[in-house]
Amino acid sequence: MTDLLSDADLLARLVSFDTTSRNPNLPLARFLADYLDRPGVAVRELPSPDGTKANLLVRVGPPLDPEAPAAERRGLTLSGHMDVVPADDTDRWGSDPFTLTDRGDRWVGRGSADMKGFVALAANLAAELDPGRLAHPLALVFTYDEEVGCLGAGHLVQTWRTGEGEPEVLPRAAVIGEPTELRVVRHHKGHLKLRLTYSGVSAHSAYPHLGQSAIEAAAEGVVRLAALRRELESERVPASRHFPDAPFATLNVGTIRGGAAVNVVPDRCELAVGVRLLPGMDMDATVERVRSAVGDGPELDGVSVAPPLSAPEGAPVFRELLDLTGQEQADAVSYATDAGWLAELGLDCAIFGPGSIEVAHKPDEWMPKGDMARAREVLTGLIERLCVAETQA
Repeated sequence: MTDLLSDADLLARLVSFDTTSRNPNLPLARFLADYLDRPGVAVRELPSPDGTKANLLVRVGPPLDPEAPAAERRGLTLSGHMDVVPADDTDRWGSDPFTLTDRGDRWVGRGSADMKGFVALAANLAAELDPGRLAHPLALVFTYDEEVGCLGAGHLVQTWRTGEGEPEVLPRAAVIGEPTELRVVRHHKGHLKLRLTYSGVSAHSAYPHLGQSAIEAAAEGVVRLAALRRELESERVPASRHFPDAPFATLNVGTIRGGAAVNVVPDRCELAVGVRLLPGMDMDATVERVRSAVGDGPELDGVSVAPPLSAPEGAPVFRELLDLTGQEQADAVSYATDAGWLAELGLDCAIFGPGSIEVAHKPDEWMPKGDMARAREVLTGLIERLCVAETQA
């Protein structure tokens, strides 16, 4: 057990851990486990398949009955990811990315907005609670590798489905603390990541007839994928009304990697393709459309999937959040979050958190101090309503 820190001091500690997705996150996960380890608090580390990373599951207050119907799984789940995107462009930062810097009305540091600010708030709110006051549990779910495909949340769901390690039942009402500028969000797109690998025959470029260019084949694939992108942009589904800026599935050829030297006919080329699916779209059918578009030439692999989200409008977590924030109705966002996976555990997932996604992956990423204070007020009120109160409507 560690002495309580202020929200700013805890955020500074979290930012100081370089949890770029390429690195292990165990030092941060174990720091949080120690910080939250108190009487009446259950803390579990759930390792990744290779053991280099872990999800962290925390429960404050009474456990839920695993046999209880979903509607009776009362309490609140707060979830955030521990990993961050790289900060390799240090020459564009005004300070060390992994040292939280006070700049008047904001805190600057990698992950301050996305999303260690929310993780710090969730951890402190849990640590400050008297478990004896809770009629229903407060659970924390801190995940790994959200930034590279919601891998930690996906693994969490898969282990739940297979019953590994007797996983604990989570409260149905959930808040995933992505930086929404304190807006309540109910819908988001998913993100399907695919890899297309084209094979050729290498040869000296002076004798190209002895080889076969994988890059030329991949270039033809890019043209076909562009045609599929235009098809997708012309299509609409019922969920399109929630995404007026881009009411369709978007397809992007994000990277092309191939070739060894300018004087060698390339024998391999890889395309990384991302498709952002709307709620209700069939992932397998979309994969088949990509396969059909590019033909039999390349090898197609699914790298990762983050499912889309469309949470039930009447769920108590939305009713309470909208009341606490004064927002009339929940919004939609076009990026993916862990909520798409967590919803498959039967959770009603609201996206709500301090900070802005517009600064999340940029140099000098920052968290407004006012957002942190307001988010604390809202989350405190939500905990009082869903965990402390004896009954819930």
